[in-house]
Amino acid sequence: MKRMREAETAASEIRSAIEELSLFGVNLKIGCTTVPAAAAASVAAADTDTDIHTQTSSTTTTTSTQHHVHIKPFLSLCNILIQILDKIGPTMAVLRQDIHQNIQRLEKFHDSDPSKYWDVVEILKKEVNEGKAKKGPTCSKAFVWLNRSLDFTRALLQLLVKDLGKNMEEAVEESYATTLKPWHGWISSAAYKVAIKLVPDSQTLVDILKVKDEDNVMLKEEMQNLVALLVPVLDQNNEILVSNYYY
Repeated sequence: MKRMREAETAASEIRSAIEELSLFGVNLKIGCTTVPAAAAASVAAADTDTDIHTQTSSTTTTTSTQHHVHIKPFLSLCNILIQILDKIGPTMAVLRQDIHQNIQRLEKFHDSDPSKYWDVVEILKKEVNEGKAKKGPTCSKAFVWLNRSLDFTRALLQLLVKDLGKNMEEAVEESYATTLKPWHGWISSAAYKVAIKLVPDSQTLVDILKVKDEDNVMLKEEMQNLVALLVPVLDQNNEILVSNYYY
């Protein structure tokens, strides 16, 4: 009975993540507008950090794309994916704690002025302009690490989509090596090396992720949809960090 409840919860979390990401897919297109060239030039001069301007005509129009990251849906997505990672077991405890702390940091900043800081980009701009983005436990760092954690999830799901029977220890280790390990110090890396030994076998994880009457093909399709929706969101967020001179 307990295993059945876990399976139903996991599957609903995967589908909830897909729903959240579907909304993100729509939001990726928001802000792409065609404006008079003179007006776009004025906007570019006023704010060159987060706007990308592509001139389509020297005399008529310019396309101006403004990226936004609505903080509440983004943090909701992070929380959902944390719950999916929880199914892997205690090996994700260290990652989960880091994600939780980073979510709290962004939530606290948002709550200080919700009408202004509904957009993560505004928070990044403020910290960059004040020269604080890379100093101490900042929201900019929190956003960076949340995206790295989401990228780890993406990498792991991609491996499982290719082969649900893949050795889980190898899958987690491979995903960690390509996404989080390059940014971790030796202490964090050592902690993950020990934790990886605690992952469940692949069949146990698959059983937890599947719902009643769902077969492996259906589960793989859901996971594949989740990955396909997550990739463009991560790409946009990385572009935002680059345009704000964080990288």
